[in-house]
Amino acid sequence: MRAATFHGPGDIQIDDVPDPEIQKPTDAIVRITHTAICGSDLWFYRGQQRYADGGRVGHEPMGIVEEVGSEVTTVKKGDMVLAPFAFSDGTCEFCEQGLQTVCSHGGFWATPGHDGAQGEAIRVPWADGTLVAVPEEVRGDEAMLKALFPLNDVMGTGHHAAVCARLEKGGTAVVIGDGAVGLCGVLAAKRIGAERIIAMGHHADRLEQARAFGATDLVSSRGDEAVGEVLELTKGGAAHVMECVGASSAMKTAIQVARPGGWIGYVGVPHGPAEDGIDIMTMFFKQLGLRGGGAPCRAYMPELMPDILNGTIDPSPVFDMTVDLDGVPEGYAAMDQRKALKVMVEL
Repeated sequence: MRAATFHGPGDIQIDDVPDPEIQKPTDAIVRITHTAICGSDLWFYRGQQRYADGGRVGHEPMGIVEEVGSEVTTVKKGDMVLAPFAFSDGTCEFCEQGLQTVCSHGGFWATPGHDGAQGEAIRVPWADGTLVAVPEEVRGDEAMLKALFPLNDVMGTGHHAAVCARLEKGGTAVVIGDGAVGLCGVLAAKRIGAERIIAMGHHADRLEQARAFGATDLVSSRGDEAVGEVLELTKGGAAHVMECVGASSAMKTAIQVARPGGWIGYVGVPHGPAEDGIDIMTMFFKQLGLRGGGAPCRAYMPELMPDILNGTIDPSPVFDMTVDLDGVPEGYAAMDQRKALKVMVEL
């Protein structure tokens, strides 16, 4: 089979790799129909993160079950399924708490010993705890499949930011970041019923999409000027802040724009000196709460899927470029050069 592989900074290639096989009775083999390129994939693409030469890439799988192990009971051959960016057994103490990204026996795609999702097929460990079947009636409805697909990463992650920020109906939220996760964070805040949603970012087209998703205010300035704008808009800060970038500057901004007694939900994966943005002294005197981490998208899929199926939310506009498997290198380059927000790969 064919799959995208890493061969050095700026060098993604499509190579022949071994076909996946059932290794354990809890495994499934899924033929990929849709996958994507993530902003976090750009770290190794830009040489900012070490990555094995020839290693498979990608962590957002959707496809058709081709084979299941003898102990798999929740999906069967022929089912169309979504898989979150982390696989999990579904039964450990952390999975039972809805924290599948810290599953005792789980892991992440495209890590040593596990397949990457930007390829023709993957082996899914712990299929019962990982895979979620797509309703049979929407198979063939490409628009609906494109709307459901972000549940495996960016939509679930944006929702996690709102949950961790303790956002409730009628609240005011500040969403930091205008990438795919930040935009989905705006959509999640709108779904929850936030009365005011302030989107912070630096790209006019993305901020306009944030407005389309429900943002009531847009802040495009930087640094202290941006902080000042938010503090003025909120008369002293927001009780619910969603950090969707992962950079130290974003975390610093989150702490500055949070209202005393408020909560920060952080889901931007820390990269580089992100911890430098955590001003504990300011948090201490502002009585701020901080919670976040890798989003347990598997926990949120059953909750969010019905609202996509009934049209309440549609995160599909975060995809502004579509390629086939051979176009994956082009997709990486487009995202690296900010010519695309998020690239969908259709096989």
